[in-house]
Amino acid sequence: MDNSLLPFFQPKGVVVIGASTSPEKLGYGVARNLIQSGYTGAIHLVAQKSGEIFGKKIHTNLQDIPDPVDLAILIVPTPATPQAIEVCGKRGIKAAVIVSAGFREVGEEGAELEKRCVEIAHAQGVRLLGPNCIGTIDTHFPLDTTFLQPPMPEKGGIGFISHSGAFAAAIVDWARGQGFGFSRIVSLGNQADVNETDMLPMLANDDATNVIVMYMESISNGRRFVQAASEVTKQKPVIALKVGRFEAGQKAAASHTGALAASDTAFDAAFEKAGVLRAETAEQMFDWARALENCPLPKGNRIGILTNAGGPGVIAADSLEREGLVLAHLNDSTLEVLSAILPAAANIHNPVDMLASASPEQYAECLRLLLQDEDVDAVMVILPPPPMFKAEEVAKAISEVMESDSLLSTSGKRLDSKKPVVIALLGSTLVENASNEFREMRVPTYPFPERAASALATLVRRARFLADDRPQTADRETTVHRPPSTVNDLMQAYGIPTAPIKLARDENEAVQIAEELGYPVVMKIASPDILHKSDVGGVLLNIQDAAALQRGYAQMMEQMQSLIPRVRIKGVHIQRQIAEGQEVIIGMVRDAQFGALMMFGSGGVEVEGLKDVAFCLGTLNQAEAEAMMRKTWAGIKLKGFRNIPPVDEEAVRDVLIKLSRLAAEHEEIEEIEINPLRALTNGAVAVDVRIKRVVLP
Repeated sequence: MDNSLLPFFQPKGVVVIGASTSPEKLGYGVARNLIQSGYTGAIHLVAQKSGEIFGKKIHTNLQDIPDPVDLAILIVPTPATPQAIEVCGKRGIKAAVIVSAGFREVGEEGAELEKRCVEIAHAQGVRLLGPNCIGTIDTHFPLDTTFLQPPMPEKGGIGFISHSGAFAAAIVDWARGQGFGFSRIVSLGNQADVNETDMLPMLANDDATNVIVMYMESISNGRRFVQAASEVTKQKPVIALKVGRFEAGQKAAASHTGALAASDTAFDAAFEKAGVLRAETAEQMFDWARALENCPLPKGNRIGILTNAGGPGVIAADSLEREGLVLAHLNDSTLEVLSAILPAAANIHNPVDMLASASPEQYAECLRLLLQDEDVDAVMVILPPPPMFKAEEVAKAISEVMESDSLLSTSGKRLDSKKPVVIALLGSTLVENASNEFREMRVPTYPFPERAASALATLVRRARFLADDRPQTADRETTVHRPPSTVNDLMQAYGIPTAPIKLARDENEAVQIAEELGYPVVMKIASPDILHKSDVGGVLLNIQDAAALQRGYAQMMEQMQSLIPRVRIKGVHIQRQIAEGQEVIIGMVRDAQFGALMMFGSGGVEVEGLKDVAFCLGTLNQAEAEAMMRKTWAGIKLKGFRNIPPVDEEAVRDVLIKLSRLAAEHEEIEEIEINPLRALTNGAVAVDVRIKRVVLP
């Protein structure tokens, strides 16, 4: 953890530079929140005019304030900010929050001013948060350096990092009515100095923080973020809402891999590599966070549903399946007791429908039975307004079961850990008191079964992530130091089998090469103007003899000149025909932020049409390569399917790993693609390899 960032949350003394006695000024709001937050450290106020506010003296000179002071909140005119930072540094203040706007976000002049602030800060040993931010909050310390309207957020276990100050402000207000609180909140603003990667360890090492959520608009350093987040997620769950998924004007790609790897694909791969859970919406981010903060993790994905109405139970069952969870099969002893305590018309099989007449006692006893069932890993309780009872009475009965320490398994053994329970609390005014009851007991509630199912799925994903003890680094092999002169040499240097291929500049040379390689052969047009040869008839397969090759050569040249009159043709490539097998595509495109992004999927000419592909941030280890392959139909059918014979899955995985290592060790390669890689009964062969290089500085 970077101790230089600690003053942003737990300073010994704070000075507000730009404090104001006018309630409409930001300097007034910051001073008010700091004083009223309950912060017990030294508080100092500085402004151009002396005076007093909230019983605190306002100084006119920073040098006049006594120690201790290690955090400054700067609310000064934008042009005066560099000088204010310099004065802070000379005073011995090592952390500053720049609230003022008007920097990089407004144009070139503002960007230059922001750059100057950073240069001065570095020279003075001052860390900067912002500019154009709202500051930080630590509810447990406590500390509030923001100008937000009071009161301060409720105490809780959710740490919140936000690129947007306005979004953070809105969430703070919204959360007051949602039944959860925050540990630490930080608004990053322009991230001139301190960024999201810096703040992650700060929240991970905070004892009051149980889960970290992040609102992200960009990323400062992709590779550094993945490295830091990979360590943090071992300690605390991290949920990210990365906006800007759909970008217009993406760069033209030289391969299928590049065409399919939109910039957002790299974020998906980076989050997965680091163990970060990616939310689709702000609502989902906090749905997941509440479950992760308050629920134990399940041992599996078998879910029990308890309801007093059939319709919501069906919705829940559908939602669980959509999330990759399964309905638990209740054991015989559970079914026997359920049958005894519920009406004959009730459904005792999962989902357990107790009928509309279900009492608080029946809710409690049935929940107890589901939690005791060894074949149930988690429970969703559905509670619409009961027609015969008050919802809060049911909520109290359920809460008492969840708080009980006397739960026994169906085999009579004491449960060694509790199981997660989430509540789908349907309705509004009639369940308001029930909502308050659950809120007080820290039981997460959701207004619909779909959202409750999503929260349960997140608990299962987190449990699986922590249970996965496979090594996260790639298996090491000797680095290739000799720069290969050709694509084929490069493949051979990394142990990737290729089909021998040679360039023939005319018809006679084509026949000579074919006889050297041995028939049957494949002929492919060699032209820098033709990227996808099959699209224009630039590939002929299964050529059996010289006569067929000569006819094919003449036809191909005539067709190329007809279709593309000014096409540049270097000749044809002659390649030995590879035996039948399954075709897959393996590729890499280098992302500017995260580095090598590996792709695997269905190969051949339909790759972009099928889009049966998966991506993963390299370098890959065996587990990552296998997981990547399992995400696609191409990878699943390698084992064989109906009339499709099985092929050498291990050889395909081996090529994928080796190509990822090649990409890591040759950063001058921007894109590389093997399409197809022919998977055979024994082995795999790269039939066609394309590489796009860039000149490194």
